[in-house]
Amino acid sequence: MKSSVLIVLFATTAIAFSPSSLFLGGQSRVHNLASRGFSPVCAARPTHAARWSMDTESAGNTPEPMVTPKKERNTKPKELQVVLIGLSHKTATVDVREKLAVQEENWASAGKALTHLPGIREAAVLSTCNRFEIYIVTDDVHAGTRQVIEHLSARSGVDMRSLRDSLFMLSKEDAVWHSLRVASGLDSLVIGEGQILSQMKRCYEISTDDSGAAGKVLTRLLNTAVSAGKRVRSETGIARGGVSISSAAVELVDKKCLDDLDLDMNQLDIAILGAGKMARLLVQHLSPRNVKSITVVNRSPGRVEELQKMFPDSNIKLALLPEMMETVAESHVTFACTGAMEPILTKENLEEHVERTVMLVDISVPRNIDDVGANKLPQVNAYNVDDLKAVVAANQAKRQRLVLEAEELLLDEKKGFGNWHQSLGTVPMITKLQSRAEKIRKQELKRVNNKLSGLTASERATVERLTR
Repeated sequence: MKSSVLIVLFATTAIAFSPSSLFLGGQSRVHNLASRGFSPVCAARPTHAARWSMDTESAGNTPEPMVTPKKERNTKPKELQVVLIGLSHKTATVDVREKLAVQEENWASAGKALTHLPGIREAAVLSTCNRFEIYIVTDDVHAGTRQVIEHLSARSGVDMRSLRDSLFMLSKEDAVWHSLRVASGLDSLVIGEGQILSQMKRCYEISTDDSGAAGKVLTRLLNTAVSAGKRVRSETGIARGGVSISSAAVELVDKKCLDDLDLDMNQLDIAILGAGKMARLLVQHLSPRNVKSITVVNRSPGRVEELQKMFPDSNIKLALLPEMMETVAESHVTFACTGAMEPILTKENLEEHVERTVMLVDISVPRNIDDVGANKLPQVNAYNVDDLKAVVAANQAKRQRLVLEAEELLLDEKKGFGNWHQSLGTVPMITKLQSRAEKIRKQELKRVNNKLSGLTASERATVERLTR
């Protein structure tokens, strides 16, 4: 009995995956062969014509080639493409960037809102002081781009024409290449700065979380970008030198303090509004310059106390938020790096409190300082992130060789993602073939069900497993 089962099993499996089974109908070949006394295992393989003849003799059925319906033949799924829509310090001024800026805690909801647009399958948002970027996956690049721009215009209040003048759009390989350069710090205002890699990692974490809007493609892309950024920083010298927005801001003060204040760095009383990562970097770069004092203004003392422990040799003082204006008035230089969405230093409150000459350096987006209004006061010299460009120009020239080294590594990462993305196009066909093979397998097992009636449940499970 078991040998008979094995013969049927082998014949069933062979039929399910034979080329002819894809287009021939009629009764089972197992039935045809068995009825003629042939052993399917030992019989010589018939020619194509013989197989056709044998099939046509069974049960009087007339086989017909499998014909794909016209609709199915002409309908090809559109390929999903990565599209990037954004603006940066290279394409837009800070007053435009701050209107589109999205706080980190809102990245997930902003991405979800984009996927509610008709043509958007996946979305991820990255918003920093120097860039605002939206990554989407769509099967219609032009329609998807138009929908996103219209959405941004409605949300920000920036008219479509002004928005188009500031935005850039990249698709397919260009979008992938850009994401790799961004994560590696090659597209930053300060080439090689490390904060953008942390921000890209947060974008990946937020977008792939349950509340995020990244799917299979963006999950792979953002993960590749983060991995590429880490590789560039570990395998090249692009990260050496402590470059960051904060270091550039300190360098700006170093260059300007003598002209603006008639003082050297070691004579300065410094105020820092905010106690986050950028504040820590400011303290890190101010400490070696031996400034006179650093007063950190924050809502609560916790983070300031941490800074005091991290930099015990620096004269770090604490001031709570109600003391902000008094601290600004008593300091020679104030750095602003809070998460406020509106200016907290304006022409009005500066005019009321500040009497001596001061420097104000805003490294936040949206801006914490109304630099346009502040600069109308004779005693104030105010700067924003766009003023750092002149400071970092020399840094960029020195690091061009390192940029080329980094891009060699990124080409490798880009190729890997491209190969993976291209393979997605074969998945529907493989799935169809697998479904077709499974359908044939079930049909053939059903047709020989009587021959398997004597099998135990365990033997039937074995037949089911071996035919899959």
